[in-house]
Amino acid sequence: MDAKLDLLQGTLDTMVLQTLTVMGQMHGYGIARRIEQVSGNEILLNQGTIYASLVRLQQRGWITAEWGVSENNRSAKYYAITRAGRKQLEKDAAYWHRLTVVMGRVLKMTIGEI
Repeated sequence: MDAKLDLLQGTLDTMVLQTLTVMGQMHGYGIARRIEQVSGNEILLNQGTIYASLVRLQQRGWITAEWGVSENNRSAKYYAITRAGRKQLEKDAAYWHRLTVVMGRVLKMTIGEI
């Protein structure tokens, strides 16, 4: 079985912002599980990894957090994307689209190309 994918720096933050954009307000555990699900379980996120991203995003003003009650009646911190976070996600998405096009070109390169 192949090893799980390692995330490049900044990738997880973009995934979190996208998840909150699509799914709306969620708690950290739910965000992590949704990213794992969408990745086809190619990415596994531990608590430390997801919460480090959430703290970083909150410090940058790209998400907000408030306490609420989870589905299993436990206290949980719920996160939501801010207007600044949506703007950042637009920038990040444009960057990743450009990078994937460039990587596609490089990986299609053949011997003898000029």
